[in-house]
Amino acid sequence: MIYLDNAASTQIHEDVLNSMMPYLKEQYGNPSSIHRYGRLAHKAIEKARKQIAALINADPSEILITSGGTESNNTVLKGISGKNIGNKIITSLIEHDAILEPCKKLVEEGFIVDYLHVDHFGIIDPSELIDCLTEDTCLVSIMFGNNEVGTIQQISEFAKICNAKKIPFHTDAIQAVGKVPIDVKALGIDFLSISSHKLHGPKGIGALYIKNDMNIDPVILGGGQEYGLRSGTENVANIVGFGKACEIARNNLIENISYVKNLRDILVEKVLHEIPEVTLNGDPKSRLPNNAHFTFLGVNGEDLIIKLDEYGIAASTGSACSVNTQRASHVLQAMKFSHEQITGSLRLTLGVFNNHDEVEQTVSSLKIIVEELRSFSPFKEKYSFGLKA
Repeated sequence: MIYLDNAASTQIHEDVLNSMMPYLKEQYGNPSSIHRYGRLAHKAIEKARKQIAALINADPSEILITSGGTESNNTVLKGISGKNIGNKIITSLIEHDAILEPCKKLVEEGFIVDYLHVDHFGIIDPSELIDCLTEDTCLVSIMFGNNEVGTIQQISEFAKICNAKKIPFHTDAIQAVGKVPIDVKALGIDFLSISSHKLHGPKGIGALYIKNDMNIDPVILGGGQEYGLRSGTENVANIVGFGKACEIARNNLIENISYVKNLRDILVEKVLHEIPEVTLNGDPKSRLPNNAHFTFLGVNGEDLIIKLDEYGIAASTGSACSVNTQRASHVLQAMKFSHEQITGSLRLTLGVFNNHDEVEQTVSSLKIIVEELRSFSPFKEKYSFGLKA
């Protein structure tokens, strides 16, 4: 298989897996225990916390370990909303469901949620945020890099606006951490969500960066682990693996960005030049280096994915987390895409384990599959598609 769905999840790095094994076999103590087994487990967690913090230039004390990106997003939304510092939250129309669904729940509880719009490239205008801010605003949450089309927002500008008004600013950076340089201090970010399995770590583990002067209410109560903000016995092996994945990502960040971006650019250029009636979606420049999101007019995206799978290529139309909802992409709807454009979308996301031959094979397969699907497309009278006579 050629795996081009790295936005959904990534292959675990071999060094990450090796780092985890001792804590699944020999070092199985509870980190809260005071004997040697417990102390070794606790020490391993604190080492991982430092590794996670270093990737985004945070202090280790600012890292809250969670079960993943969804919990991190829920934690900041529910934690800040319980502080009684305002009843208005501002977010955007293209956020992940892990932001949008908690916001819907908060509306039921009496909160006001304003949704910022995007242009055709998926870019949010900072001036709209300025217009939406009020004295009752308790949180602004804007995604760093979009999980579908890959567009990167002007996070430093949004943070600057919020900092000036002393309004907490959160960014869902789950798709961006480990793929682009992120310095939470330089950017002025107050809260930031991370997920391990997006950067070659294990699933079921993540983190929430909480700036030292920020306070939120705990969501999970119990024995007081994680500074009392997230009680429960820690998943030591996964935390260790997460930390190792962050260390590897930090040490190889610039090299990996260059490598993956080069593959992505080759893929985009070949698809656009060798297949007719195709567009690249998202901002052409301000985008995640591994993301290529296309619209193939006259082709159903789900049919395209099924055929690609038959050819040994794993791809997607968008977020794997919302596949069970069976609804059109809210991201593409917010970008004012037509029904035809939405249904013909395909997301290809690369990673460090992909190579040039796989890109070439993918383009060759796409050319055959797209021509086949277009041969019986209901839109073939509308578009020539460059079909053979």
